[in-house]
Amino acid sequence: MKILDRYILVSFVKTFLSVFTILMLIFILQSVWRFIDEFAGKDIDLEIISKFLLFLLPNLIPMVLPLTILLTSIMTFGSFAEQYEFAAMKSAGISLQRAMRSLIVFILLLGAVTFYFANTVIPYAEGKVLNMRKNIAQVKPSMAIIEGAFNDMGNINIKVNKKSGPDGRNLDDVIIHKKSENRVGNYTVIKADHGVLESAETSSLLSLVLYDGNYYDEVRTRTYQQKLKAPFVKSAFDKYVLNIDLSGFNDVDLDDESLKHPYKMLNTSELKIQLDSFSIDYVEGRQRLNRLINQRSGLQRTLNSATKLDSSSKRKINQTSADGISKDSILSTDQEKNSPYSIYEDFSIDSLFWEYPYRQRSQIFNVATNSVNSITPQIISKKNQFKQKEILLNKMEMAMHSKYALPFACIILFFVGAPLGAIIRKGGLGLPMVVAIMVFLTYHFIGLFAGNSAEGGSLSPFLGSWLSTIILFPLSIYLTYRATTDQGFVNLDFIAVPLDKLVKNIKSKVFNIRKK
Repeated sequence: MKILDRYILVSFVKTFLSVFTILMLIFILQSVWRFIDEFAGKDIDLEIISKFLLFLLPNLIPMVLPLTILLTSIMTFGSFAEQYEFAAMKSAGISLQRAMRSLIVFILLLGAVTFYFANTVIPYAEGKVLNMRKNIAQVKPSMAIIEGAFNDMGNINIKVNKKSGPDGRNLDDVIIHKKSENRVGNYTVIKADHGVLESAETSSLLSLVLYDGNYYDEVRTRTYQQKLKAPFVKSAFDKYVLNIDLSGFNDVDLDDESLKHPYKMLNTSELKIQLDSFSIDYVEGRQRLNRLINQRSGLQRTLNSATKLDSSSKRKINQTSADGISKDSILSTDQEKNSPYSIYEDFSIDSLFWEYPYRQRSQIFNVATNSVNSITPQIISKKNQFKQKEILLNKMEMAMHSKYALPFACIILFFVGAPLGAIIRKGGLGLPMVVAIMVFLTYHFIGLFAGNSAEGGSLSPFLGSWLSTIILFPLSIYLTYRATTDQGFVNLDFIAVPLDKLVKNIKSKVFNIRKK
């Protein structure tokens, strides 16, 4: 490797690592704010939180890496142009493409690594994150009794007016709603003037000793009239001990990985198999629904009757032909083969319907109405199910194409950022940051809108994943050409020169103003 290639590559890699680290920290903080509600108040160990954030890092790569490549290329080549290093290269006969040669090799290798990363590491990390979120969601908040509010403690809900004593063990004005395993709802209420929490450090039982209270238990009734009387049993007590079993409280395996996702945890080969099986199931489901509707509507019976009627009609025609009727009045054998019989060509629903007497017509109409009313909810329900399946199939296909689109997007964004930096001739984090954010937001929102359209079926899943990359491809070619030929971003001379001449003519002829 020549000294110039090494110098450009080292400058690019240093900037790349710095920008990648900064952007990754920013996106990690944004992710912490996204998931902070899922960790709040649950006494989750710092080790579990660190593990969760570690598995979350690969999922941020599709956002961080393209922005890093775009910003790094703009900053690096903008710094070269600002410090006249490009001018020195061009004076020595080194073109922009020759200066980018080592970086092109680096970006191609980075694209290959990105595809491997997106195809293996990201699905694995996605599975870990999904299962950890599911397990953490099952963890209940840490057991702390808050004054003036109901608190969930195992099989009871407790509310206290005031806590006092060491560690808040003395409770005043206690109200307890006791849960029942056989009945849904609050049918047992315990009220006490005061109580004390007692438990040993090694015991899984929490003893709540209540003093001077009443025990209310609603009585089950057999009829609605008895229920309106709201019967209950009331008993008073001087001391009542309530034991709460905490052995099953927050007994959640945070390492459980039983949750599976239809496409986020799969690589490309697995996605192809999954996509084929889901597509076959979708097609078979629609065929089953079509057969069900035909059976319920009586269409199949009508077609069978029409077939019988068709065969009997042909026999009559043949008999008539045998008796000497002209051959022009019947169909030829070739015409019968090439023109299949259709019931709708010879009969109409109205003509068949009005052939029946009034009473039978009323019966037919009622049967048809009941059949339509009974099958319509099923059709609506199946329609919604098939719509969800279509969305899932589109998401699966987009997930497969996105793994291929990501490395190409990184390569194309490099060819957008490098010539753009050479054109704007600014390094650092000022103007390059603004330009990079504008270009990346354009790329991101095009991909976002295309993805949403593809999920709904209004756009092909292939375009949903590739549209933003396809749009930036001609832009990269245009910018590379402009930077190679030492031209600006846009040539406005064809507009500015005629306008300047027009303004001069107006000044000289209308206002008689001439430039000295």
